[in-house]
Amino acid sequence: MSLTIMRRIKFCAGHRLFEHGGKCEHFHGHNYVADFFVTGDEQDDVGRVIDFSELKKRVKGWIDEHWDHSFLISHRDENARQALEVVIPSRFFVMPYNPTAENMAKYLLEEMCPKALAGTGARATRVRIWETEEAFAEASIDSGSGEVESYSAVGSADA
Repeated sequence: MSLTIMRRIKFCAGHRLFEHGGKCEHFHGHNYVADFFVTGDEQDDVGRVIDFSELKKRVKGWIDEHWDHSFLISHRDENARQALEVVIPSRFFVMPYNPTAENMAKYLLEEMCPKALAGTGARATRVRIWETEEAFAEASIDSGSGEVESYSAVGSADA
Protein backbone atom coordinates (compact mmCIF):
# COMPACT_ATOMS: atom_id res chain seq x y z
CA MET A 1 0.00 0.00 0.00
CA SER A 2 1.18 3.51 -0.72
CA LEU A 3 0.28 6.63 1.22
CA THR A 4 0.06 10.15 -0.18
CA ILE A 5 0.42 13.52 1.52
CA MET A 6 0.02 17.02 0.08
CA ARG A 7 1.88 20.20 0.93
CA ARG A 8 0.78 23.62 -0.36
CA ILE A 9 3.37 26.27 -1.18
CA LYS A 10 2.55 29.87 -2.10
CA PHE A 11 4.81 32.09 -4.17
CA CYS A 12 4.74 35.14 -6.42
CA ALA A 13 6.22 35.16 -9.91
CA GLY A 14 5.89 36.88 -13.24
CA HIS A 15 5.89 35.43 -16.71
CA ARG A 16 4.81 36.02 -20.24
CA LEU A 17 3.68 33.46 -22.76
CA PHE A 18 5.97 33.64 -25.76
CA GLU A 19 4.07 33.98 -29.05
CA HIS A 20 0.72 33.68 -27.23
CA GLY A 21 -0.93 36.26 -29.46
CA GLY A 22 -3.12 37.60 -26.66
CA LYS A 23 -2.79 39.65 -23.50
CA CYS A 24 -0.75 36.93 -21.78
CA GLU A 25 2.09 37.72 -24.17
CA HIS A 26 2.75 40.80 -21.99
CA PHE A 27 4.77 40.65 -18.80
CA HIS A 28 2.43 40.02 -15.90
CA GLY A 29 2.45 38.18 -12.58
CA HIS A 30 0.45 35.88 -10.36
CA ASN A 31 0.18 34.85 -6.75
CA TYR A 32 0.68 31.15 -7.41
CA VAL A 33 -0.25 28.23 -5.21
CA ALA A 34 1.54 24.93 -5.78
CA ASP A 35 0.16 21.69 -4.35
CA PHE A 36 2.71 18.89 -4.11
CA PHE A 37 1.30 15.37 -3.78
CA VAL A 38 3.99 13.05 -2.43
CA THR A 39 3.69 9.29 -2.14
CA GLY A 40 5.66 6.69 -0.28
CA ASP A 41 5.41 2.93 0.06
CA GLU A 42 6.88 2.94 3.55
CA GLN A 43 6.45 4.99 6.69
CA ASP A 44 9.17 6.06 9.07
CA ASP A 45 9.21 5.08 12.75
CA VAL A 46 6.85 7.96 13.52
CA GLY A 47 4.38 6.85 10.83
CA ARG A 48 5.13 9.46 8.16
CA VAL A 49 5.80 9.23 4.44
CA ILE A 50 7.96 12.34 4.90
CA ASP A 51 7.66 14.99 7.59
CA PHE A 52 5.57 17.92 6.32
CA SER A 53 8.26 20.36 7.49
CA GLU A 54 10.95 18.44 5.58
CA LEU A 55 8.80 18.45 2.44
CA LYS A 56 8.24 22.18 2.85
CA LYS A 57 11.95 22.83 3.37
CA ARG A 58 12.88 20.93 0.23
CA VAL A 59 10.25 22.17 -2.25
CA LYS A 60 9.74 25.68 -0.88
CA GLY A 61 13.49 26.06 -0.60
CA TRP A 62 13.86 25.37 -4.31
CA ILE A 63 10.96 27.64 -5.25
CA ASP A 64 12.27 30.45 -3.04
CA GLU A 65 15.70 30.16 -4.62
CA HIS A 66 14.59 29.92 -8.25
CA TRP A 67 11.01 31.10 -8.88
CA ASP A 68 9.67 33.29 -6.06
CA HIS A 69 9.75 36.95 -7.11
CA SER A 70 11.31 35.97 -10.44
CA PHE A 71 10.16 36.12 -14.02
CA LEU A 72 9.77 32.78 -15.77
CA ILE A 73 10.53 32.94 -19.47
CA SER A 74 10.81 30.52 -22.36
CA HIS A 75 14.28 29.57 -23.57
CA ARG A 76 13.15 30.84 -26.99
CA ASP A 77 12.13 34.30 -25.70
CA GLU A 78 15.32 36.28 -26.34
CA ASN A 79 13.44 39.59 -26.27
CA ALA A 80 12.22 38.98 -22.72
CA ARG A 81 15.67 37.84 -21.62
CA GLN A 82 17.29 40.97 -23.06
CA ALA A 83 14.70 43.20 -21.38
CA LEU A 84 15.14 41.50 -18.01
CA GLU A 85 18.94 41.65 -18.21
CA VAL A 86 18.73 45.46 -18.50
CA VAL A 87 16.91 45.76 -15.17
CA ILE A 88 19.17 45.78 -12.10
CA PRO A 89 18.56 43.95 -9.91
CA SER A 90 16.67 41.35 -11.89
CA ARG A 91 15.68 37.75 -11.30
CA PHE A 92 14.52 35.44 -14.03
CA PHE A 93 14.38 31.71 -14.65
CA VAL A 94 14.72 30.35 -18.17
CA MET A 95 12.44 27.37 -18.75
CA PRO A 96 12.95 24.76 -21.49
CA TYR A 97 9.46 25.63 -22.79
CA ASN A 98 6.80 28.33 -22.45
CA PRO A 99 6.02 29.10 -18.77
CA THR A 100 2.35 28.11 -18.87
CA ALA A 101 0.78 26.77 -15.69
CA GLU A 102 0.82 23.32 -17.31
CA ASN A 103 4.52 23.54 -18.06
CA MET A 104 5.31 24.91 -14.61
CA ALA A 105 3.58 21.90 -13.02
CA LYS A 106 5.38 19.57 -15.44
CA TYR A 107 8.77 21.14 -14.69
CA LEU A 108 8.30 20.87 -10.95
CA LEU A 109 7.20 17.24 -11.19
CA GLU A 110 9.80 16.05 -13.72
CA GLU A 111 12.82 18.18 -12.90
CA MET A 112 12.66 19.70 -9.44
CA CYS A 113 10.87 17.09 -7.31
CA PRO A 114 13.13 14.10 -8.07
CA LYS A 115 16.18 16.15 -7.04
CA ALA A 116 14.53 17.81 -4.05
CA LEU A 117 13.16 14.52 -2.68
CA ALA A 118 16.24 12.40 -3.39
CA GLY A 119 17.11 10.15 -0.47
CA THR A 120 13.79 10.57 1.34
CA GLY A 121 12.03 7.45 0.06
CA ALA A 122 9.15 9.68 -1.04
CA ARG A 123 8.29 10.62 -4.61
CA ALA A 124 6.11 13.33 -6.08
CA THR A 125 3.22 11.90 -8.09
CA ARG A 126 1.27 15.06 -8.83
CA VAL A 127 1.85 18.81 -8.85
CA ARG A 128 -0.99 21.29 -9.19
CA ILE A 129 -0.32 24.95 -10.00
CA TRP A 130 -3.09 27.38 -9.15
CA GLU A 131 -2.55 30.44 -11.33
CA THR A 132 -5.71 32.14 -10.09
CA GLU A 133 -8.36 31.21 -7.54
CA GLU A 134 -10.44 29.82 -10.39
CA ALA A 135 -7.85 28.09 -12.57
CA PHE A 136 -5.19 25.45 -12.12
CA ALA A 137 -3.07 23.11 -14.19
CA GLU A 138 -1.87 19.75 -13.00
CA ALA A 139 0.86 17.31 -13.97
CA SER A 140 0.71 13.77 -12.68
CA ILE A 141 2.56 10.53 -13.12
CA ASP A 142 0.51 8.03 -15.10
CA SER A 143 0.55 4.94 -12.90
CA GLY A 144 0.55 2.66 -15.94
CA SER A 145 3.34 4.17 -18.01
CA GLY A 146 5.20 6.25 -15.45
CA GLU A 147 4.99 9.18 -17.89
CA VAL A 148 4.11 12.70 -16.80
CA GLU A 149 0.76 13.96 -18.07
CA SER A 150 -0.36 17.57 -17.77
CA TYR A 151 -3.67 19.28 -18.23
CA SER A 152 -5.59 22.40 -17.28
CA ALA A 153 -8.72 22.38 -15.22
CA VAL A 154 -11.35 24.89 -14.14
CA GLY A 155 -11.12 26.91 -17.33
CA SER A 156 -8.21 28.58 -19.07
CA ALA A 157 -5.28 29.18 -16.76
CA ASP A 158 -4.68 32.79 -17.82
CA ALA A 159 -8.34 33.69 -18.21
